[in-house]
Amino acid sequence: MLDLDHGLMEKPSEDPAIGRLSGADAWAEHEVRALREAILAKLTYAVGRETANARDHDWFVATALAVRDRIVDCWMDANQRTSGEGSKRVYYLSLEFLIGRLLFDALGNLGLLESARAALAELNVDLDRLRAVEPDAALGNGGLGRLAACFMESMASLALPAFGYGIRYEHGLFRQVIAEGWQREWPEDWLSFGNPWEFERPDVVYPVHFGGTVERWSDADGTVRNVWRSAESVLAVAFDTLIVGWRGRHVNTLRLWSARAVDPLQLETFNAGDYLGAMADRARAEAISRVLYPSDVTPAGQELRLRQEFFFTSASLQDLVYRHLLQHASLSSLPEHAALQLNDTHPAIAVAELMRLLVDEHRLDWDEAWRITTHTLNYTNHTLLPEALETWPVWLMERVLPRHVQIIYLINWLHLDRLSRSGRLDRDQVEAVSLIDERQGRRIRMGHLAFLGAHKVNGVSALHTRLMRETVFRDLHALYPDRIVNKTNGITFRRWLHQANPGLARLLVSAVGERVLDDADRLEQVAGLADLPSFQRAFKAQRGVNKAALARLIVERTGVAVDPGALFDVQIKRVHEYKRQLLNILETIALYQAIKAEPGRDWAPRVKILAGKAAASYRRAKLIIKLAHDVARVVNADLDVAGRLKLAFLPNYNVSLAEAIIPAADLSEQISTAGLEASGTGNMKLALNGALTIGTLDGANVEIRDRVGADNIFIFGLTAEEVAARTREHASGADAIARSPRLGAVIDSLTSGAFSPDEPNRFRELVEALVFDNRFMVAADFDAYWAAQRHVDDLWRDAGAWWRASVLNTARVAWFSSDRTIREYADEIWRIPGLPAP
Repeated sequence: MLDLDHGLMEKPSEDPAIGRLSGADAWAEHEVRALREAILAKLTYAVGRETANARDHDWFVATALAVRDRIVDCWMDANQRTSGEGSKRVYYLSLEFLIGRLLFDALGNLGLLESARAALAELNVDLDRLRAVEPDAALGNGGLGRLAACFMESMASLALPAFGYGIRYEHGLFRQVIAEGWQREWPEDWLSFGNPWEFERPDVVYPVHFGGTVERWSDADGTVRNVWRSAESVLAVAFDTLIVGWRGRHVNTLRLWSARAVDPLQLETFNAGDYLGAMADRARAEAISRVLYPSDVTPAGQELRLRQEFFFTSASLQDLVYRHLLQHASLSSLPEHAALQLNDTHPAIAVAELMRLLVDEHRLDWDEAWRITTHTLNYTNHTLLPEALETWPVWLMERVLPRHVQIIYLINWLHLDRLSRSGRLDRDQVEAVSLIDERQGRRIRMGHLAFLGAHKVNGVSALHTRLMRETVFRDLHALYPDRIVNKTNGITFRRWLHQANPGLARLLVSAVGERVLDDADRLEQVAGLADLPSFQRAFKAQRGVNKAALARLIVERTGVAVDPGALFDVQIKRVHEYKRQLLNILETIALYQAIKAEPGRDWAPRVKILAGKAAASYRRAKLIIKLAHDVARVVNADLDVAGRLKLAFLPNYNVSLAEAIIPAADLSEQISTAGLEASGTGNMKLALNGALTIGTLDGANVEIRDRVGADNIFIFGLTAEEVAARTREHASGADAIARSPRLGAVIDSLTSGAFSPDEPNRFRELVEALVFDNRFMVAADFDAYWAAQRHVDDLWRDAGAWWRASVLNTARVAWFSSDRTIREYADEIWRIPGLPAP
């Protein structure tokens, strides 16, 4: 099999240091020696350790710094090219960047993985051990943040100049600890030992203002000006992480902002003995970048969320405006040199903030500022859930951002007035398209604001985009029919195939050639091997290695021993009612009961694997996690089902855990309520690695079915249209439960305390939601899901058919590469044509 590292970097034909050696072997030896020397130098002069007493973390830091030096060379070359050519830059604003560990990412993209392994081996250090030492940067919650990370890597791989902008959370998403089946949240201290990948930029600092009042005055020529006299300022300090593309061709910058107080200490107060009071302003300021997604169930929590969103948006806009003016004489040309992408609604305040900067700070007239804004900003919507389409109380916005409220009101008035005068708006439409929702105590609709201020608005799957046009933005779409476009999400294959599953990647290279590492479309050639028993056996064998490794991880982290030969049934995602982990657990109970009732039947052995975090304030989601653990405790201990059914919940789901689970998965659970999952990217990662999908026709499942073929996916349940119809009819789950004796028996086991004998009523809330609400159609879809799972069993027993379908899943999902998605953004939204072909 071909070494994945071989041939990735351009090799010089001659190097005096190599002596008489020549060719690839000589270059490899030179590279190993150079890396070894660089690592030793970093260990000594940057870490301050001798080899005799260096710990794994010391070696990790030394290795990371040595690799970072290589990236810096590429980065400076890229910046010089971009500046010299006057290239248009993309600015990607996201509240989340779930980048995970970076060592193997960087080594793989630079083509240094095996060289680093050899260099460290000569120093008696195991590279794989260092990989586990690196903290997992938990700067995101799930698909939204991981998508941003994949997009940053793809933009670098395609040599598209880009800046990512976000927040350098000190703690990131919480660390999930399971105590007696209950989720507990602990701080995620990913920065406790420093971060060797980043550069602090103490010279790149911008003030971000809050509160105060707005004064109006007139220039000598009679022009009315608004001056924001803020009550509080916080400093945004830049930290840059370098994102290297495939084969080291290009490097982009991820710039994360850390909040600092203008005055870190009130010395007079401190000297008066009020030590805590002297630090109060600092604590308030630094809280902004302390924790990802602080709970917003309190007014203080809501205000902190708003301050976070404005903080990073304002700093990012100030930064890009400053960069533009360094190279260009006027802000009028901003749309020709910058494309801003708002990743979801969190940075929607950018519309008002860019207008403020242009009108108040740079003295442009309103119409010109609006032209610049609406030709520069673009908005990606990621959800149809009302609670995720942010709205802010006007009173809160007036207190925190008084000037922005004025700007939003003016945008709204001009918008409604223009439509009214053109005859395109009747009285009944005004409420629907206004930026102010008057029905709920006057709230500002941030999704509407992002829509109006954007050049293009995109959904993230074909179904999601259609539903956007028909539901949340129906009235705005009717007024601006060309604004909404679709850009189905994608994933970076470098991370989710080459790095996460090197065994499969090597098999694919040996089958269709090394070019498949550069051009994902070459995967289609693998489809021709799907019927070959020898290739099926090789495909199964590499899955078996991954399953054995995951089995060891499961027993290590949960104490549950599982059989690697069983079907690994995986659901890994944020725990939410619409993602329907509950449906999965109910089917697990039903299967357990069926096995108990017919122990002699030939049941396909199955291991259910769940992982995911529930929001700290989401009580019902946390109750679902508790149910999973209670069911696992009973099922796993029952000798009657031993070897046929196990359930394991892996705690503290993150990128690194996903990289261990996904290559070992046989079945991918994508069972959200149809119409509620915007896209999903976990479904793409799992299908790429050969897992078969069981799911509803929701999000990108629709497009995955169209690509892999209806025979190679298990689709069940209500469609989005049927869900909408049942919702309009206010249908409860009672009728579905009455029609399903199997589901009724499951419900009875929950209400009787079969899985919670110490507290029989523990799951009453979940049962009542199933019976009386059924908003997420769990009861309505249960029987169809059960039937689909039995089809899974049937196919699993037919090994030839299963592995044929598995191979075809990998072969036919090349279209879901984030490289394809970025090319579409560049061509149709950012107006940057001509990105290089693979």
